[in-house]
Amino acid sequence: MTDHAHIQPILEAIPAERQAAARHYGVHPYFTRRPANVVRAYVERYSRIGDVVLDPFGGTGVTAIEAMLAGRRAVHNDLNPFANFITANIGDTALSSTVPLKHAFTRIEAACAASISEIEHADRETVERRLRALPLPENIRLPRNSDAEFFRDLFTPRQLAGLATLKEAIDAEADERIRGPLLLAWSASVAKLNRTFLSAEGRAESRGGSSIFSIYRYKLANRVIELPIWETFRGRFLNVLAAKEEVLQLRDHFNRTHPARLPVDSRTHLRVFAQDAAALSKTLGPRSVDYIFTDPPYGAHIAYLDLSILWNHWLGFPVTDEIRSAEAIVGGERGLSEDHYKRKLAESIHDCLRVLKPDRWLSVVFQHWDTSYFAAILETAREHGSLLKAAVTQERDVIWSMHKKKNSENVLSGEMILTFYKPALSVRAAPKKVTTPVSFAQVLDAVLDRRNGQGNTFTSEFLFNQVILESWRRDCLGALALTREEFASQLRARKWNYDPKANLWSRQAPAEAIPELLFAVHEMPAVYTAPAKSKPPRRKNRRGGAKTNK
Repeated sequence: MTDHAHIQPILEAIPAERQAAARHYGVHPYFTRRPANVVRAYVERYSRIGDVVLDPFGGTGVTAIEAMLAGRRAVHNDLNPFANFITANIGDTALSSTVPLKHAFTRIEAACAASISEIEHADRETVERRLRALPLPENIRLPRNSDAEFFRDLFTPRQLAGLATLKEAIDAEADERIRGPLLLAWSASVAKLNRTFLSAEGRAESRGGSSIFSIYRYKLANRVIELPIWETFRGRFLNVLAAKEEVLQLRDHFNRTHPARLPVDSRTHLRVFAQDAAALSKTLGPRSVDYIFTDPPYGAHIAYLDLSILWNHWLGFPVTDEIRSAEAIVGGERGLSEDHYKRKLAESIHDCLRVLKPDRWLSVVFQHWDTSYFAAILETAREHGSLLKAAVTQERDVIWSMHKKKNSENVLSGEMILTFYKPALSVRAAPKKVTTPVSFAQVLDAVLDRRNGQGNTFTSEFLFNQVILESWRRDCLGALALTREEFASQLRARKWNYDPKANLWSRQAPAEAIPELLFAVHEMPAVYTAPAKSKPPRRKNRRGGAKTNK
C-alpha cells in the first residue's frame, strides 16, 4: 500500500502554458479555465495511475480531462449543464479517429451552407418569413441587469435564423458521437453570433468576444457586428477538430506506453455529474476519491447560471430553481447572500473531505479580497482534521482583464493554490486560541518583517496571500477587516511605491520584475522558497480564460 504522506508537496509556482493545449484553448469560451499544464502537474504529483480524481467545481473539465488522459479515473461535477456539455464533448474518446467528424461537417455544409448565405443576403421580410418556419427557443425573459429583456433580443433576425438553420441540420445527425462535437462548434459560434459580441477596436471585426465573458452581464454592443455565420462555424469546427485530434492522440499515446494498464476510455475513465458540490458524498460515497483539485467560484464576481442562459436554454438543458438555489455565488438573479455563499463554500470543503480517502491530498484554488471567504476554506479544512501543507501563489496564470489593467494595484489577478493532506489517522483539530484583536496593520508589519533580507519588491497578489496565511496562523482571519484601498494606503504609508507596468511594489524606483516568492507550510513553521521564472502575463482576454477578483 502506498504511503501518500511522503509525497513532496509542490512548493513553487508552475509557469502556465495556456495556449499549448488545443483541447482547452480556443475550443469554446467560458468564464474561467485553469492552465492545463498546471493542473496536470498537480494531478500527477498527488495521485497515481488508476486513482480516482475529483473536481467538484469542474467548469469546462480541465481537471477531469487531464486526469483521464493521465490514466486516472476522473469525476467531473458542475451545477452548470453548459459546462458539463463542454467537458463531455471535449473529453469523449468514443471515436477511433476524427474522420467521421470531417465527413459529417461536409454533410452539414451541403445541407445548409447555401441556405444560410441566402438568409444573410435576404431582406427583413424574407428573414422574418424564414424565422416563422424554423424551430426557435422559447422567448424567455433574461436577468434584470441585461440590456435585452427577452432571449431572442440577444440576436439580430439574420443571426437567429442562420443559427437555427445550422442547428436544425446538426440535430439531424443520428450518431451522438458526431452530433455532440458539431453542437460544441455551433455553441462556440453562438458566442460570436449575437448582439453581445464586442469587436476589438483597430483589429479585424471577428477579433473580440462576448460581454458575457468579460463584463459578466448581457451588455449589447453599441455597434452590432454581424459576422458571416457559416465561416464563423467553420472556424469553430476546426478548433473543435484540433481538440478532438489532440485528445485522441494523447489517449493512444497513453494506451501504447502503458499496455498493462486499463486503456484510457471516456466510458470508463470520465464520469460527469451535475450536483450540488456540498452533497456529492451522497452519490460517490465516503472515502471514495484519491485526489481532489478544484477551483470554487469567487463570491459575487460571476453568476454562472444566469450568464449561461444563452446556451443552456437553446441547447435544451433545464436549470431548475433548486439548482439555482444551490449555486455557490453571491447575488445573481436570486439575490443569494454572502452567508449563503460562505455556508456553501464551507459545506463543499467539508464534503470534499468526506469523499477523500485517508492519507490523500486536496488542492483548492482561490483568491478574493474578502478574508472571511478564505476563513471558510481554511478553518473548515482544519476543523475536519486536514493539514495545510503548501500555499503557492500562481501569479502568472491569468490573462489580465481591462479591470486589472486600469486598477492593477488593488485588483488580484492571480490565485493561491492551497494544498491539504488528510492523515491516515483522524486528527482532532486543536481548539481555536483565544486571541486579542489584531489589526491589518499589525499583520502587515509581521509579514514585512519576515521578508527582511528577501528582496525589495513583491506583487500585490504575493503580499496579500502572505497576509491571509499570517492571519490564519494568528486565528484572526475571519475577523480581519481589510479593503483593497486600505491595503494600498498602508503600504504607501510604509514608503512602498507601486509600479503598474511591472505590477510590483518596491521601496525604491520601480524595478524590473523578479521571480515571486512563495510561502510553504510544513506543519506550522514558515519556509520561503524561490520558484522557477514564470512567463510574462498575457495582455488580452478574448476567450474567457481567467478570473480577476474585483
